Amino acid sequence: MKRNKYRFVCCMLLAIALASGIFTKAYLHLKEGGRDGEEIKIVTSFYPVYIAAKNVVGNCEGVVLENLSEPQTGCMHDYQLTPQDMIELSKADLFLVNGGGIEGFLEEVGVAYPELAIRKITDGIALMEDSAHLEEEMHPEENPHQGESYQLEESHDHGKENAHGWMDTRIYAEMVKNIANSISEADPAHKEIYQENAADYCEKVEELTRQIEEVKAEIAEGANVVIFHEAYEYTTKQYGLNAVYCLDLDEERQVSAGEVADLLEEMEKNQVSLVLAEELYGKDMGETVEQETGCQVCYLDTLVRGEDKADSYLTAMQKNIDLLRQALGNEKVLVKKPERVSAHRAGYRIQEAGR
Repeated sequence: MKRNKYRFVCCMLLAIALASGIFTKAYLHLKEGGRDGEEIKIVTSFYPVYIAAKNVVGNCEGVVLENLSEPQTGCMHDYQLTPQDMIELSKADLFLVNGGGIEGFLEEVGVAYPELAIRKITDGIALMEDSAHLEEEMHPEENPHQGESYQLEESHDHGKENAHGWMDTRIYAEMVKNIANSISEADPAHKEIYQENAADYCEKVEELTRQIEEVKAEIAEGANVVIFHEAYEYTTKQYGLNAVYCLDLDEERQVSAGEVADLLEEMEKNQVSLVLAEELYGKDMGETVEQETGCQVCYLDTLVRGEDKADSYLTAMQKNIDLLRQALGNEKVLVKKPERVSAHRAGYRIQEAGR
């Protein structure tokens, strides 16, 4: 009786082991999307790269395109790779990254997967210098590159370059072309499809560039503005504006009363009446500046997060253009002088707002 019982238990354990193996293989097959050896898997680092690649790939068969981070992750400067990320990269044929120092984890990936093709889509593109590497107390009158620098405040150190090149539609179009070339290299059989898709998408981006040129032609070149995110360095440059001060704000940025005083001083000295800010992290400071100085704050999308749609970049950039057209069309924006406010009072408001 006992012998039969042991046989039964052994048979059950064997059956469970076999079933486990079968289900594990089925699960892995599903996770890999049923790859048959002819597919190519492309992984992008974060949202702007992903949307551009999505347009280049289009409906091309045999291509699996995935993004490493969630669409709402935002900037990658503090991103930490997860075990799941490493698993996805282990299956990838091509890893498309922005470059410019924004993906601080690239060395880790390179060490883990030395055979993985990693392509920086800003290679060969002249990016602006990261504000963290400029002279700390540079003022507009000392600027060797007119319209491209400003008094400094603490900012993220992505490297020696400002990596937010996608904020300039002309640079973004070049990034799209680099993506098409990288994917064509990895999958030459469908090169013609990738190049055609890229050309079609760049035409749409070019329409945005044309609208920006129209807005630029309607305003006084070199008008002074203040920015609350280094991504807007590219925006001001493309529109012909002069960013005289940058207060780079994010979820970890703590603004002191002294910084508020410096900000207001620069705004008064340079007769600034327009501030460009990101609503997610710049709303509190923006409201304070509006209430205390009467200046206009224009909230623009930095395009680092959004929906998983091919036209997301086009839609968001179009909204930015419309907002700036309206803001710059206000005659008071570029001539109205801000009023002074005590640093203590302004700093108190920021702290009360949760900064």
